[in-house]
Amino acid sequence: MAKTTFDDIKRALWAGANTFRDNIDASNYKDFVLSMFFVKYLSDTFDEKAKELKKEYEGIRLERQIANLPFSLKREFTFDYLFENRFQNDIGNKISEALTGIESSNAILNGIFRGIDFNSESNLGKKEQKNPILRNLLGDFVDLDLHPSNIACQDDEVPADIIGDAYEYMIGEFATMAGKKAGSFFTPQQVSEIMAQIVAPEENDRVYDPTCGSGSLLIRAARKRGFNKVQIYGQERNSSTISMAKMNMFIHDIQDANIKWGDTLANPQHLDSDGNLMKFDCIVANMPFSLDKWASGFNPGGEVSVDEEEDEKKNGKGKKKEFKMEAGLDRWHRFDMGVPPASKGDWAFLMHMIASMSGKGRIAAVAPHGVLFRGASEGAIRRMVIDKNLIDAVIGLPENIFYGTSIPACIIVFRKGKTNSDVLFIDGSKGFKKDKAKNVLRDEDIAKIVATYQAYRNGENAEIEKYSHVATLDEIVENEYNLNIPRYVDTFEEEEIIDIDSVNAEIAELKAKIADVEAQMDKYLKELGL
Repeated sequence: MAKTTFDDIKRALWAGANTFRDNIDASNYKDFVLSMFFVKYLSDTFDEKAKELKKEYEGIRLERQIANLPFSLKREFTFDYLFENRFQNDIGNKISEALTGIESSNAILNGIFRGIDFNSESNLGKKEQKNPILRNLLGDFVDLDLHPSNIACQDDEVPADIIGDAYEYMIGEFATMAGKKAGSFFTPQQVSEIMAQIVAPEENDRVYDPTCGSGSLLIRAARKRGFNKVQIYGQERNSSTISMAKMNMFIHDIQDANIKWGDTLANPQHLDSDGNLMKFDCIVANMPFSLDKWASGFNPGGEVSVDEEEDEKKNGKGKKKEFKMEAGLDRWHRFDMGVPPASKGDWAFLMHMIASMSGKGRIAAVAPHGVLFRGASEGAIRRMVIDKNLIDAVIGLPENIFYGTSIPACIIVFRKGKTNSDVLFIDGSKGFKKDKAKNVLRDEDIAKIVATYQAYRNGENAEIEKYSHVATLDEIVENEYNLNIPRYVDTFEEEEIIDIDSVNAEIAELKAKIADVEAQMDKYLKELGL
């Protein structure tokens, strides 16, 4: 029997996606396709482990050994059971019951299917529409063999690599299909690779993503040192996206990742035993760009009414005061350097990351260019961060490489314990290739950015004409703490000087040739009597 390849898994996942195409929005049906794939993965993995144990044990001893596995599945929770019952009128309910049963009977999988309901009429329609879709979805995966021993691997790979990479591949494809809604759950792999190499996790580091989405960026960073050599933490506030992240970790055989659900700004979940923010050595993030009303979670009791008697005199009904965020409302003192504007949460996320850095911490965060130069409260925050010598590098990226937006973005690198006050600026906006509707960083573009940053970190020459510049603190102060990349990296290309005399001579020569041709044409026409 032929082994299952990466392409086999991709084909099955695409078949599942095509089952839902034209029925519901791509940003929604990803949850159903990836969850069913995950059930198939769990079922085949458990089946293989149980069969191995049956060769050595039986009866009570077998039951005890199975109970000691990382997870176990009752018959009615398995993919095979669901496929056998695919023609049942309540198949949607049976699938949802299986997901609930998997979670409740396995602590390690608790909450992994959060918010995913295969019996939902609002997403899948009534039974007449829903049942054929679910029946076809089960059929899309029935022939896909995900038993670990049957996965085709190269010498340096394990089955989790193949299955996990296929899962991430499909997350990327769903991001392409989902359009504007995709930016919240997926970071392009090329950008993730740059960030992972910049933070460069070391053994025993804590690696953290405060807006982890599907977990792909976090996985790529942790993989640089080895999943078993670092501790992985993440937080995400979208319920279906947190499910995707947890499944992504489990499929990659990362069973101890600490992924939490909640609003990272108003309710950070990763705290130490004293209730203070946990500290992390490596932080990577592709945060929501310019999040509006980012501080709404700090409003303790909703908007506050003004004096009712005064209000009745004005318009006869209660008028609400607008909530205003203040630094004192944050018990973790993240905004002591300043409170970002209510309509733009970029610096709120960045300040959370800065407050979460350990003594050797480093951050690589994707942000819109506005954080580099906007004034008012953001300008005051930026000035204090620069004066504290926390910014290490600013890396400009090409436009139209992120899902959900076509605007150009940058990677801001923060670092504690810097021995100089310089900041490296890289303009990587010109290095990319077109790929359908998106721009994509090539391997050489990634390598050039990383090599330039590493040269800077190693004290080597990192100055490349029209590409990078190491700015001193004095230069930044002269620019009034504005970090806009064109102020430091001159990419202007002078146009070639036009020799007017030469152009005029060329025009005269062309006119003479045209006159000769016209004269010749007249001669031919006369000979023809025309």
